[in-house]
Amino acid sequence: MRLLVTRPEPDALKLRAVLEDAGHEAVVEPLLSLSFEDADAVDLDGAQALIATSRNALRAIKASRVLAEARQLPLFAVGRATAAEARALGFETVVTGAGTAAELVAQIASVLDPAAGVLVHLAGDTLAHDLAAELEAHGFRVRSTVVYRMRPATTFADTTVEDLVGGGIDGIILMSPRTAAIYARLVARHGLTAAVRTLPHFCLSEAIAQRLQPLGAVPTRVADAPRLEELLALIDETTAQSDG
Repeated sequence: MRLLVTRPEPDALKLRAVLEDAGHEAVVEPLLSLSFEDADAVDLDGAQALIATSRNALRAIKASRVLAEARQLPLFAVGRATAAEARALGFETVVTGAGTAAELVAQIASVLDPAAGVLVHLAGDTLAHDLAAELEAHGFRVRSTVVYRMRPATTFADTTVEDLVGGGIDGIILMSPRTAAIYARLVARHGLTAAVRTLPHFCLSEAIAQRLQPLGAVPTRVADAPRLEELLALIDETTAQSDG
């Protein structure tokens, strides 16, 4: 299966390698680009723990002067990939969430004391889930710090348009609601709605699939859980069905 990978770099190239190892082909078309410009300063004063809902948040503080101090705090990571990034940076106490911000809120509320100090959320400029508000409802104080920004693509590459028009793509991989919304907008802008109407759209969650509604009834396949392993299993299952 020849798949369109829409996630940002450097994760897009890593995903392409995984797909190729599994016998697929991949076309990389990042619909968001990572920027560390105009980031907020990280204030750890009075913090009892850190929260990271993306690997990009940890990449943002990799060269920061606060990294040494941050490593001394417990870090709550939204999922396994983010937790692995934290451990690679030298964080010793890393709590791995189940994969969603909502589940991470429940996990934090079950083990931390709101009176023990503020929670510092290392965040991006656009959040799919209001984690701070939910934690504040549990009595926590949350300091959300924007440490990275994601810049949206304004067009598809000419080669991607040609592939979609010419039937050179067999499926689309979408791994965030924002990416799916950008994808839907660019498909409409390029007049590609008819070209993608029969292609399976592999979505990491139902929230991502919902962002495709402006395109009408495009085929969506949603992973059983918001983990890359589940998405890859879904792609393999679809490939096997097509081959059969």
